Amino acid sequence: MLANKNKSIYFDNASTTPLDNRVWEEMLPYGNMIFGNPSSLHSYGMEAKESLEGFRAKLAGFIHAQPEEIIFTSGGTEANNLALKGIAFANIHKGKHIIVSAIEHDSILNTCTWLKEQGFYVSYLTVDENGFVDLERLEQLINSQTVLVSVMHVNNEIGTIEPIEEIGKICKERNVFFHTDACQSFGKIPIDVSKQNITLASLNAHKIHGIKGVGALFVKQGTPVTPLLHGGGQEFGLRSTTENLTGIAGFAKAAQLCIDEMEKESKRLAKLQEKLIRELENKFPGFYLNGDKEKRLPNNINFSISGLEGENIRLLLLLDEKGIAVSAGSACSNNDSGKSSSHVLEAIGRDPFQSRGGIRISFGRFTTEEEVERFLDIFESTVSQLNTIYS
Repeated sequence: MLANKNKSIYFDNASTTPLDNRVWEEMLPYGNMIFGNPSSLHSYGMEAKESLEGFRAKLAGFIHAQPEEIIFTSGGTEANNLALKGIAFANIHKGKHIIVSAIEHDSILNTCTWLKEQGFYVSYLTVDENGFVDLERLEQLINSQTVLVSVMHVNNEIGTIEPIEEIGKICKERNVFFHTDACQSFGKIPIDVSKQNITLASLNAHKIHGIKGVGALFVKQGTPVTPLLHGGGQEFGLRSTTENLTGIAGFAKAAQLCIDEMEKESKRLAKLQEKLIRELENKFPGFYLNGDKEKRLPNNINFSISGLEGENIRLLLLLDEKGIAVSAGSACSNNDSGKSSSHVLEAIGRDPFQSRGGIRISFGRFTTEEEVERFLDIFESTVSQLNTIYS
């Protein structure tokens, strides 16, 4: 526990975000007043069902989808698993080939590892030094056995925004399903599943100041998907389990706030991002950015300092002692005890030493300019402690 949490600085919003009080207030009635099971036929259930379908329609509208195309899940990982496994097994008669980018989230990459054990074939799409997928290579990899391409909308570590509209167009022309993990992008930049030719898209709540344990998978109408869970047939038969109506209420409210405030918030965060990058470049000659400088989320900064990559974890721990929370990459990757470097940084061409040295700063709705300035002072003094070790 931090000695003085009021003075702490939370710069790890790509990992998870603090719950917005407005979201919490929206959720409260669905915990103790509208508590019925949406599958029940009595008035309590019908009231819950009406609310559920209202939230479904609202979320669908935010990505230009139809309500029946939104399948509620427990989060992004389940949505990603349902997309890949569901498409793979439902379309096994067509082929057993899947293409994913080399910089996907672990929930995609580990799902692919499991699918390979089941007899599927996976090709990994390379990226350039800024993290953009190679579109020409994608066209070369697609063949008559390809059933799915999965490329994330925004990379969770380096913030690079992928050209998903172009990817979707290629997949549509080649009659291949296209899935995008949009957990980092949803609510921060526009998504139009029709215009961008997206077949499936994973969303979640806790990246947008909603609660953990709630997400959704957009599935274009008519797309064959084999369910992971079997039971009562909820969620159009694709995800059997009683829906988390309280969390879904918060999810819809969190998304609404993000959509309403997107333009203003993007500009505010971009200014903070620009300020921090500029100051870090000025203060540290060895500073270098990981990911594209322009086509990245306005709340993401992933950087390294040449020569200090090996002290990355020590640096993060020292910052934490001083009340600053940043990360070395994806929070989910930290559960892999055998993983010492970032597969994303390796994919963009960083050497094994550099791939252990990325620092990810991710802003959120409650980040202030004063916090950015305070971070710069504390960060500079903390790095000087590390320099002393080598002097």
